[in-house]
Amino acid sequence: MPPVRVLVVDDSVVVRKLLSEALISSTEIQLAGTASSGAIALAKIPQVNPDVITLDIEMPGLNGIQTLAEIRRLYPKLPVIMFSTLTEQGAAITLEALSLGASDYLTKPTNSASLSGAMESVRRELIFKILNLAGRNRPSALPAFRAASARRKPGSQRIEILAIGTSTGGPNALAEVIPRLPGDFPVPTVVVQHMPPLFTRLLAERLASQSQLVVREAEHGQLLEPGSVWIAPGDYHMTVVRRGLAARLELNQEPPENSCRPAVDVLFRSVARSYGPNVLAVVMTGMGSDGARGAAHVREAGGEIVVQDEATSVVWGMPSAVIQSAGADKICPLPEISEEILRRIKSSRTAAVATVASHT
Repeated sequence: MPPVRVLVVDDSVVVRKLLSEALISSTEIQLAGTASSGAIALAKIPQVNPDVITLDIEMPGLNGIQTLAEIRRLYPKLPVIMFSTLTEQGAAITLEALSLGASDYLTKPTNSASLSGAMESVRRELIFKILNLAGRNRPSALPAFRAASARRKPGSQRIEILAIGTSTGGPNALAEVIPRLPGDFPVPTVVVQHMPPLFTRLLAERLASQSQLVVREAEHGQLLEPGSVWIAPGDYHMTVVRRGLAARLELNQEPPENSCRPAVDVLFRSVARSYGPNVLAVVMTGMGSDGARGAAHVREAGGEIVVQDEATSVVWGMPSAVIQSAGADKICPLPEISEEILRRIKSSRTAAVATVASHT
C-alpha cells in the first residue's frame, strides 16, 4: 500500500520544518510538499495530489479559514487537519473551521515549553490522525448486527438519561443532533466530546445558541435536570452519581483512559451504575475505541445503545468498537439519530405506562 501523501501548510518556517521531520519519521507517510501560505497551498494541491492536508489557522494573507473554504469548494472530500493555538481565540476559530468542514484539529505546543520537545507528542497524535483520516486504521470486518445477551426487553424500563460519546467529527455531529431535540425533552443529557479546555466551553456556548435545550459545560456538583445538556470540560472526567431521586455530576482528574480525559468509558460506566437499565447511550463519529468498554457496562445493566453508521462518520472507530464489544440496538445515519432518540424515549414511556396499567 502506498504511503499517505501529506501537504503541510504553515507560515512559520520552524513549524513547517518540525512537522515535516515528524511526518517523514513514519514509514506510512510521505511528505508531498510544504506551503507557506494559503494561496501557495491552493496552487500546490493539484500538483502534489495530497491525501491529507495540515493547515495552520493563523496565516497572513489568505488565512486558514479562507483557505479551508476554498479547499472544500474544490476538493470536498480531501481530509484537512487544522493547527490552532490553545487560546480562546484559537478555540473559537477552530470550532468555526470544524463547522466549515475541517476533518480534525491539533493544538500547537505552547511557547512555555521546548518546541522541539513538545512536538514529540504532536508527532504521535498527528500521525495517528492522518492514518485514520486516510483510512489506514480501519476497523476489522464487523457483523451487520449482533444482539447482546442482555439486550433490553421492550417495555421493561423507561429511559431516564441520555449519554452521548463522540470525538473526531463530533462537534458537527452534536450540532446535528442536539438542536433537533425539543425544549421539553424529558430527560437530562450528558456528553463527552474529546476536546481540550476552552474548546469544550465554547462548544457548549455554540450549541446553546443553536438549541431549544439549555446547554452548558459541566461543573462539579450540578444537579441533573430534564431539558438540559452538560458537556464534560476538557481535561476532566465526568461521572454521574445518584443518591435517592437526585443525580449530580462529579468531575475528577483521575488518569486518562484510552489516552483521553474526559473519557466516554468513564461517563458510560457511571450512568450504567447510577441508572441501571434506564440508560440510552449514543456513540457517534470518532477515532479509537473509547466508549466500547463503557457501552458494555450499559448493555450489561440492560440499557439501550445507538451508534452512528460508517457512511456518515468522519471516522468510524468508536462506533465500530462499540458494536464489537456490546452490540447496538440501532445503527443510524447522522441525520436520523435525533429522531431515533426521541422515538426510543417516547416508546419507553408509553410501554412503561402500559406495563403498569396491565398490572393494576
